[in-house]
Amino acid sequence: MLIRRRGPLSNVSLFVVQLTFHGDLDFFLKNSAARQIERQLTERTSVKDLIESCGVPHPEVDLILVDGQPVDFGHVVSKSSDVGVYPVSWNRDTFLTDNRLQILRTERFVADVHLGKLVRNLRLLGFDVAYDPTAEDRELIRLARADNPETIGPSEPSSLVKPRQGMSPSDSQASGVHSRALLTRDRRLLMHAVVSQGYYLRSQDPIEQTLEVLRRFQLSSSLAPFTRCLRCNALVEAVEKAEIVDQLEPLTKIYYEQFRRCPSCGQIYWPGSHFKKLEARIAHLRQRLIFGLCNSPKPA
Repeated sequence: MLIRRRGPLSNVSLFVVQLTFHGDLDFFLKNSAARQIERQLTERTSVKDLIESCGVPHPEVDLILVDGQPVDFGHVVSKSSDVGVYPVSWNRDTFLTDNRLQILRTERFVADVHLGKLVRNLRLLGFDVAYDPTAEDRELIRLARADNPETIGPSEPSSLVKPRQGMSPSDSQASGVHSRALLTRDRRLLMHAVVSQGYYLRSQDPIEQTLEVLRRFQLSSSLAPFTRCLRCNALVEAVEKAEIVDQLEPLTKIYYEQFRRCPSCGQIYWPGSHFKKLEARIAHLRQRLIFGLCNSPKPA
């Protein structure tokens, strides 16, 4: 129960807000069977703060109705009200389509430090994912800011700099801003006020996480396998064998003729034995996108 007091209680007018969480937002509630939560308030409170006090990060919320009227996250609740909270997946194409709060589709991400395998999978599929396993929360938040400039600041870790180099046209399209959707399993990080786009990963399995991201951001038609460097995220380029032959192992020189090279970190790629394993992983993901269901275990 959220009760805020300023001054003597006798001078404060108490009001009650009833929040109802729809769709899969019960995933975030302490008691998922209880979709309705009551908050008793003694001061004006933003609807964003109210929703997040229940454990639901605002990037997971796509529609808010206060007494039946759509509002945004800045709306201030100052009287007894009924608040309906809806996820992205809730009848988006037919229900109050002009009042949605989230961008449905993006191809640019920044990933939390514990998501290295997910990052590799998304880069394998051609998506732009900024990642540094040593990055602090403030760096992740900076890259997720809606007003984040494309110029690189001196404090940016080197492996977060590399995604900026050689970006494709589709990398910079997202509605005229340069934000990245933040991928994380840290709810508090996702609740940061400056984070405009993001997703809380339900699964801890990298394959399931990859499917979650592809589905949430509607990316099944945008897969471009083997176009990005798995190490640093830059777009790779075809390169003549003669240009890199002195960097190849003896057997690679003999058996392979087609190569790609990352212009940022210099990593060289060719269709070796590992290539078939990666192709099998991509085929599995494609098949799951069409036929499979994504597991969503309850968070700790």
